[in-house]
Amino acid sequence: MSEQAIALDIDPFSRDGLSRPLVVDAAIRETGPVVLIEKYGIWFTGRHDVVEQVFRDYETFESSAGTGITNTKRTENWRKPSVILENDPPGHTKYRRIMTSILSQRVVRRLTEGFQQRADELVDSVLQRSEFNAARELAEAFPLTVLPDALGLQPEGREHLLPYSNLNFQAMGPRNELYDAAVAAAGEAVSFVNWQMRREALAPGGLGQTIYGYVDEGEISEEDAGMLVRTFLSAGVDTTIFGIQFALKALAEYPDAWAALHDDPSLARRVFEEALRWNAPSPYIGRTTSRATELAGVRIPEGEKVIMSLAAANRDPRRWADPDTFDLARDPSGHLAFGTGIHGCVGQMMARMEATCLLSALARRADTIELVGEPVPFYSNWLRGFEDLPMRVTAR
Repeated sequence: MSEQAIALDIDPFSRDGLSRPLVVDAAIRETGPVVLIEKYGIWFTGRHDVVEQVFRDYETFESSAGTGITNTKRTENWRKPSVILENDPPGHTKYRRIMTSILSQRVVRRLTEGFQQRADELVDSVLQRSEFNAARELAEAFPLTVLPDALGLQPEGREHLLPYSNLNFQAMGPRNELYDAAVAAAGEAVSFVNWQMRREALAPGGLGQTIYGYVDEGEISEEDAGMLVRTFLSAGVDTTIFGIQFALKALAEYPDAWAALHDDPSLARRVFEEALRWNAPSPYIGRTTSRATELAGVRIPEGEKVIMSLAAANRDPRRWADPDTFDLARDPSGHLAFGTGIHGCVGQMMARMEATCLLSALARRADTIELVGEPVPFYSNWLRGFEDLPMRVTAR
């Protein structure tokens, strides 16, 4: 028998909701397996098993109507839909295969040595100052250098990357003041990205030119290749930055975790995975019902938005013991920060490699790490992270 979903009178995208993310997560998760957020008329789930079910049933819960709260089949979005993130089989399959090849283990291994060298240099530079904003000077500075370099972006104009990506993620939520501010701040960012997506704007030997190689082989169109390059720029930077921020914050707040990493830098990957479980940098992802269905006993009509609260699911006590604690003794596999199923994050190996390089460099070069002030949150409809993460480190 179908159950009636419980209506929840909260606004996850209000300034109050964004200021209390863990409270919002708990309300979504613990009120019921599926809840209806009255303000938006949208279904949410924060239970680990239900989120996993939605991810894996891509035929019922489609991505091609947009992965934010807007049904982009009914309302035009600010940009063309992604050929991989907002696409479903059979069309999705070809692009997924290409991106999986572009970001294969072999490619990531080839890039690792250069990424590690850049991480070592960056850590050495911040250690000279002792106190610094780790949100900007470590977590942001590293991915914002190595990924564009690997992609083959020109040095000029990279200041537009974060405003563009911010607009992309703010647009996943409601058209509120955060979205309006992102539009205003984007300025020439959209024009820059449209220019940078082109074959002739990308440096030889980079991942971008590798994508265009599939055009030469007749597998995709020139426009498709540009859209795949855009995926790197819109989805591959912010989430990694904020994931590293949460890892740094955890290491500063949990001395035992820092001591373990300090003694064994090979734990860097485990630190990052547990940080993603502890605080998912991209807390939501949306799907749209392609047909009327029943989810966790709740009947949902066709064409309805279902938002998966990944942050809530990653702290689901039904799945994790003591979920609010950052614990390196835990096996964090099964967290949903990267999604799962056919739409699982295609760049997750790259993100893991970037974070591992930076965190291991810090472990090998720093002796102590601590917060020296209150972190300043970054307010976003669709991301979580910090504007300022004031830290003090001492060198070995």
